[in-house]
Amino acid sequence: MNVRLFQQMTHQMKEVMNRDLGIITDSGFVVSSNDACISNNDLECVLSFTADNTDTFTYNGFTYKPIVSMGKVEYIIFVKGDDTLARNYSDILQVSFSSVKSLYDDKHDKLNFIKNFLLDNILPGDILAKAAELHIPIDSKRVVFLIQTDRITDFSVLELIEGMFPNKQSDFIVSIDENNIALVKELEGDSGLADLQHIAKGICDNINTEVMVKAVIGIGTVINNVKEIARSYKEARVALEVGKVFDDEKSILSYEDLGIGRLIYQLPTTLCELFLTEVFKKGSIDDLDQEIIFTIQKFFENNLNVSETSRQLYVHRNTLVYRLDKIQKITGLDLRVFDQAIIFKVAMMVNKYLRSNTMKL
Repeated sequence: MNVRLFQQMTHQMKEVMNRDLGIITDSGFVVSSNDACISNNDLECVLSFTADNTDTFTYNGFTYKPIVSMGKVEYIIFVKGDDTLARNYSDILQVSFSSVKSLYDDKHDKLNFIKNFLLDNILPGDILAKAAELHIPIDSKRVVFLIQTDRITDFSVLELIEGMFPNKQSDFIVSIDENNIALVKELEGDSGLADLQHIAKGICDNINTEVMVKAVIGIGTVINNVKEIARSYKEARVALEVGKVFDDEKSILSYEDLGIGRLIYQLPTTLCELFLTEVFKKGSIDDLDQEIIFTIQKFFENNLNVSETSRQLYVHRNTLVYRLDKIQKITGLDLRVFDQAIIFKVAMMVNKYLRSNTMKL
């Protein structure tokens, strides 16, 4: 049981009933409206008595009602007083506490199932049966958002996301580890990539504003069956990993939008090194200084347009042409030729990928 949740309930019920009350858990922990409500001696006697008796009883000025589940006392309700009203209150509390506990356990079991599913701790053949047992819709459109924070935080980020998505029957929010939270979001209608990015931006903005923590969000692809949730989660994780290499300035990364970076990320490093060697036969990409690299980036951003690039760089057209000639002399590739520009673009990404691997080591 969630002790904090039941602690809040006991205080609320005390205000309504005007009596000290609470519950004793199966481990002997007392959750009450008054810390000095049940003495240790009384607790030992009550636990000893309920080991063999499960009927409602009174003892030392309190009424006790054991709640049995599968032949075992799950918890014990107690109310101050030994009159008829105390017995009636204990019956009311049984209904209230049992309903809340059932809802909490149902949510807890669902989240455990989703987390184990995401982490491949459930056999594929057991997924549908378990989902049906927990009343999780099988054929629903969903997507996984993986929210990653840049430093370890308390539960405030998790609580913030839970507040943003309060429908616990359709949306599942799972803490993967200290830095990662997975949101399995049910979708309505035809949600496109722009809609998913809008949701992710809302989450990012709230975390940055409310918790003062930088967050990056990976988005998996939309899936139509509960069996595919783990795939969407893995795609969201890949989006984050690839994004760190090729789009480290972005805070929202979608698996669908990774482009050629996704392909390069899956290549063996030996193959990447061989590719760079073959492309740069005349020289190395490391021979290019930062000014030249920045020029190349702007040239690509402007779709190989010399005039527009020179305007944005605030340089004369001839200066840009001179730099492009210098690049061709060093690398053997003329970026004004579309095919050679593509090769150079891929080579830059491959080089960036190899650098990221070196940094990991």
